[in-house]
Amino acid sequence: MNLLHPIGDPLRTLKVVGRLVRRQVKRSGSAPGTLVHTGEKKMERVRIRVLDYDENTLREEEFDDVRDVWPGRDSESVTWINIDGLHDLDLVRAIGDHFGLHPLVVEDIVHVGQRPKEEEYEGYLCLVLPMLGWDEATGSVVDEQLSVILGSTWVLTFQERVGDYFEPVRERLRAAKGRIRARGPDYLTYALIDAVVDRYYEVLEGVGSLTEVLELEVLDHPTAESMNKLHHLKRELVALRRSVWPVRDVMNGLLRSDTPLFQDETKVFVRDVYDHSVQVIESVEALRDVASGAVDLYLSNVSYRTNEVMKVLTIMASIFIPLTFMAGIYGMNFEHMPELAVPWAYPALWGAMILVAGGLIYYFRRKGWL
Repeated sequence: MNLLHPIGDPLRTLKVVGRLVRRQVKRSGSAPGTLVHTGEKKMERVRIRVLDYDENTLREEEFDDVRDVWPGRDSESVTWINIDGLHDLDLVRAIGDHFGLHPLVVEDIVHVGQRPKEEEYEGYLCLVLPMLGWDEATGSVVDEQLSVILGSTWVLTFQERVGDYFEPVRERLRAAKGRIRARGPDYLTYALIDAVVDRYYEVLEGVGSLTEVLELEVLDHPTAESMNKLHHLKRELVALRRSVWPVRDVMNGLLRSDTPLFQDETKVFVRDVYDHSVQVIESVEALRDVASGAVDLYLSNVSYRTNEVMKVLTIMASIFIPLTFMAGIYGMNFEHMPELAVPWAYPALWGAMILVAGGLIYYFRRKGWL
């Protein structure tokens, strides 16, 4: 895996930290419900798509004027209104006013980076969930906020950009497969939540593959770049854990809710999504443990290699210490040294030095140090 933005890239670090600590954009002391779009403008023009259906009919349209969706509030059939793009505050405010949404709900829609949550209001239910994806090029998690508003006969979904994970749900609606066309808006809400949570498994697969590659790299040939990649992976896992951990509480809140908007027959399916969210959390925790273990393994390998180098240097120094001593003795400038006048003194000294060095090498080999 080739990470295009290593840990040394300050811009990459700021982006990761920004997903953990959101910058406050709204002015301190502003009135509750003040609309401020805190995310990036990810598209030029807001797109409005409407799916209106019952058991026998389906109508799918795309509108430019937000007023064209007003009949969906009072329709007897199920109406799914999807808005792509949150930067048009006037449009979001108009939808909130028409459907009777609380100002704090409308504020949360445009204030991206909200913690996943489930809130009940009179006549509707508000859900905020993270839509996660995996960027193979950078080895990072891509997150987007999804807001789902469930009413008596309608469902509103607000996304940051075009492109979602709901096309399989739309295909089921078009083909009238399964029970989705015969059920109410609560079942549609369940189907959307299920599509979002199922996508988490693809993210886990990408993170797991990256973790496996880095673990093998640390075992075979650890480098400083390996540690950079491991730190990048740990930050991604922290951001992933922050996103998916509260989803379990959202599902648990739906299961325990007494709102008439969610029927008991639908809660049976929500229980399955709850189980999936728990599995995702457990997988994230397991990957965090593996990443932490890889860091420890890297440090152990580096320490082992350092010790090996120091051992070789120590052995070489141990061999040359007695040789240096002997050379130092016969390098002294004394006039009366007995061996200086002996013809065989020079080769004898060489022989003694070779024997000492050879004996030490043999001893170190017997001990397994060489």
